[in-house]
Amino acid sequence: MIVSASYRTDIPAYYGDWFLERLKAGFCRVTNPYGGKPGIVSLKPGDVDGFVFWTRNPGPFTPALKQLKARGLPFVVQFTVTGYPRALEAGVQKNERAAAQFKSLARKFGPRAAVWRYDPVVLTTITPPDWHRENFARLARSLAGATDEVVVSLMDDYRKTRRNLGGAAATHGFDRLPAPENIKTFMRELSAIAGKHGMRMTACTEPGLGIPAARCIDAARLSAIAGRPVRARERGNRPGCLCAESRDIGAYDSCAQGCVYCYAVADRARAKARLAAHDPTGEFLIAP
Repeated sequence: MIVSASYRTDIPAYYGDWFLERLKAGFCRVTNPYGGKPGIVSLKPGDVDGFVFWTRNPGPFTPALKQLKARGLPFVVQFTVTGYPRALEAGVQKNERAAAQFKSLARKFGPRAAVWRYDPVVLTTITPPDWHRENFARLARSLAGATDEVVVSLMDDYRKTRRNLGGAAATHGFDRLPAPENIKTFMRELSAIAGKHGMRMTACTEPGLGIPAARCIDAARLSAIAGRPVRARERGNRPGCLCAESRDIGAYDSCAQGCVYCYAVADRARAKARLAAHDPTGEFLIAP
């Protein structure tokens, strides 16, 4: 089994102590976000083939990564670095610090251990296509040598995203932009920039962008890192998703980064309150 930790929240940034406690205990409990009974996910070495972590700040999680390496458990860090204006992401760390962390991950765990996510691509009057070309190129230069893949996608128009982004637009005085008609050309331009810096660009569940599909839960990458086969059937989260089967141990509305385009947080204030109430010794990440 591959464990995802977590596309619902940022466990490395905020919940490292909890993860280490649950690793020691050998299991955690997970609230079903769609209703129904909570689940139990084993974290015992014999039951887990590898981990995929999703984060914007892996720095606080270094002790956990070192422990996983010592146990011989492979992991991949899906590391989001977008460099957007504060109007779009109020609480994320600065690009320079993120680049330093990326390079540290590569030194400690190898250049395949982390994947850069420029995800999602948010098109607004303060982040138009030309802005993205310059921003993406600047970030790619800073991350060269620390990763071999960058994953992109276009922002999905979820209800909570539409509400939060609309509120930020009204507050900060910008407007959303539609995807350009020549979106495939635009993406090929970004892909060429990535290639110049030693990265392959892939798309997360975006077959219409004209670039190769990503496998964010990637059993082949985990196998390469582990030096042994990690077998998992393909079981995506939505049509077109090529991810391997996994169990996610996170909880929605528990990340305080403040990204207004995020699908996982309906209200930042609620997320902050849930983070403040979090019990690092509890079986659940966020108590039901």
